Amino acid sequence: MITGEIKNKIDQLWTQFWTGGVTNPFTVIEQITFLMFSRLLDIKESTNENKSKLTKKPFKRIFSTVEQHMRWENFRHLEAEEMLKVVRDEVFPHFKRAFSNGSTLSEYMKDAQLMVVRPSLLVTAVNAIHELPLTQGDTKGNLYEYLLSKLKTSGIAGQFLTPRHIIDMMVKIINPQPTDLICDPACGTGGFLVGAMEFLNNKYMKVYPGDQLFDYQDHIQNKLLSGFDFDSTMLRIAAMNLLLHNIDNPQIHNQDSLSATFLEKFPLFAENHYTVILANPPFKGSLDNEAVEPSLVGKVKTKKTELLFNFLFLRMLKLGGRAAVIVPDGVLFGASKAHVALRETLIEEDQLEAIISLPSGVFKPYAGVSTAIMIFTKGGKTDNVWFYDVEADGLSLDDKRQPIPENDLPDVVEHWFKRNDEDNTDKSKKHFFVSVEDIRSNKYDLSISKYKQVVYKEVEYEKPQIILDKMFALENDILIEMNQLKEMLK
Repeated sequence: MITGEIKNKIDQLWTQFWTGGVTNPFTVIEQITFLMFSRLLDIKESTNENKSKLTKKPFKRIFSTVEQHMRWENFRHLEAEEMLKVVRDEVFPHFKRAFSNGSTLSEYMKDAQLMVVRPSLLVTAVNAIHELPLTQGDTKGNLYEYLLSKLKTSGIAGQFLTPRHIIDMMVKIINPQPTDLICDPACGTGGFLVGAMEFLNNKYMKVYPGDQLFDYQDHIQNKLLSGFDFDSTMLRIAAMNLLLHNIDNPQIHNQDSLSATFLEKFPLFAENHYTVILANPPFKGSLDNEAVEPSLVGKVKTKKTELLFNFLFLRMLKLGGRAAVIVPDGVLFGASKAHVALRETLIEEDQLEAIISLPSGVFKPYAGVSTAIMIFTKGGKTDNVWFYDVEADGLSLDDKRQPIPENDLPDVVEHWFKRNDEDNTDKSKKHFFVSVEDIRSNKYDLSISKYKQVVYKEVEYEKPQIILDKMFALENDILIEMNQLKEMLK
């Protein structure tokens, strides 16, 4: 966790960017990220230099002899005008050269550019970032998460950030392993991928002390995490987000995963590849059929992205692969042929394990849409589906989203892992099973309101005569007090 003092510093830096003319929130985060990255490169170079002195072994330098002035510790002492010139004309072009090796970072560094035009703003930003504790454990990752939380406006195409506590719950339910292949086909800023990595670090910290998960490092760095998105700005932020969480080469690609070119460009990733999918795809509305991969619309004719993405998830998963995905409530009860076909596929051809209904304010202030989490496994057999009615997530369900005591999320995780050992037949409770026969008989309707039994408590009222007597007595008391007041005023 980061302290209030550090949060204040970030808040002040954010304000400085806005008053300095950089007002797009994605651009602000991107520019702060580049500067944090510049400082981290210098820290890494200094660490390698010290190690080389001790071991007497050479190392591959990030900065050559003639590039030493581009290092953070050198340019941060320059005068404002000179600093701007060096950072804009030399440091940012150096990012492109230093990462031209075909890695994920090289893809998103190739068009890196400084958007700060005021020398005074750059000096302020550099000084502020220099005071941030980027070398203290995973503080830099927590810093970045706080930066991302400041995105208060939704992106294009129905994109909005998934709250971190919702991500954490979904990751805990899926319980990923270090050998998994994890993907978010609409990854945005990489929140689900970071959440999965942090879960693994926390879970295996005691098993692999010191160098966490060291037996799986090559897999983790190069294969564990994959993400796709068509927004290059968000992808750059995602790549940096993962870098600041110590993932050097995630498979982050600029690609619309619903498009007709996805299967052609990424044949390995697009079909029967992943063991885990975690996602909150955009609920854009409709796409042109010509723009959609034919294998997706071949299953059922639809233009709705919330349906197409779920067919995509099933295609991308290996047999036995698991998914936890957020869908708008319309997916659960929509009556169109496409809506029913998706639900029938999940029930009859795969194993639909759970529907976790979320309250409508979870995504405020971005959107007030009602949503649910679907948990399913590719292949297998659906015998019954576990439902949970989340009424509170620990935050108020208005635009302010202030902390409150009520929180069902820990209870969801607890009962998820105990669900097959409990008596889950009482449909008046928060969680219960519904048999596949009941779901079939209701035309595959998966809305929790279809099955949850609302228990109404009978309210007993006093007899009318008693209520009238009380009203007369109250009126009499008022008259007595008014007469007393009248006597006092004489």
